[in-house]
Amino acid sequence: MDHPFAPELLIESRGPVRIVTLNRPEHLNATNEALHGALIKVWRHLAEDRDARAVVLTGAGKAFSAGGDFDHFVELWGDRAARRREIDGARRLLEEILDFPLPVVAAVNGAAVGLGCNLAVTSDIVIMAESAFIADPHVSVGLTAADGGAPTWPLLMSMLRAKEYLLTSERIPAAKAVELGLANHVVPDAELMDRALALADKLAAQPPQAVQSTKRALNMHMKRAIAGVLEYALMEEFTSFDTPEHQDLVKAFLARSASRAAKATT
Repeated sequence: MDHPFAPELLIESRGPVRIVTLNRPEHLNATNEALHGALIKVWRHLAEDRDARAVVLTGAGKAFSAGGDFDHFVELWGDRAARRREIDGARRLLEEILDFPLPVVAAVNGAAVGLGCNLAVTSDIVIMAESAFIADPHVSVGLTAADGGAPTWPLLMSMLRAKEYLLTSERIPAAKAVELGLANHVVPDAELMDRALALADKLAAQPPQAVQSTKRALNMHMKRAIAGVLEYALMEEFTSFDTPEHQDLVKAFLARSASRAAKATT
């Protein structure tokens, strides 16, 4: 399918269903500036597709999305204008997802971390492979959990559970995600895409005006609830990038990664 988002995003047509694939498998689909920009813009592109009735969102390779690219974090330390664009983009991305009229089925094929986790849980229906997990590790890398976790998780599960998982950055296995209310179904890994596509086909066969208006009404609850929280959290995340604890954690992670890569080549 012709579109302006390649190679960061792939879009495949399957009848009235569009399959959108995050396509940085060599980086576990972590979001750099290009992928983040594509994710912001793709929703309006799909909304203008008159033949589309439902979307399946998934990741290429073994991960759904590993969240933010740590090398990109370093770029944001010294470039505050780029950081402002990133924070503004985070707001726009969440708004675009919530305003998108077609039903979205997230097919979580592997790790869904940080932004990847919140892309999944702000979809309309979430199906996870048995081996997959979700996590919002913002706090563990010294950042405010702004672009999804803090604003939206308390609307999907209890406040106490949201606090526990966001403040500890603990991984949530697929079955636990269903129990908490962050996912709908767990399926064997080999069945994930078949099950996601079958559900998308079912949604696509429903009367489109009724589906889209009902989705819009449901998302009004979330939009009204998160408005003030999102603004505050994003402002604090902007500040988080300047803290020494965040920068030290990222430097340590990159050093470990470089060491592992050096050992692998010797």
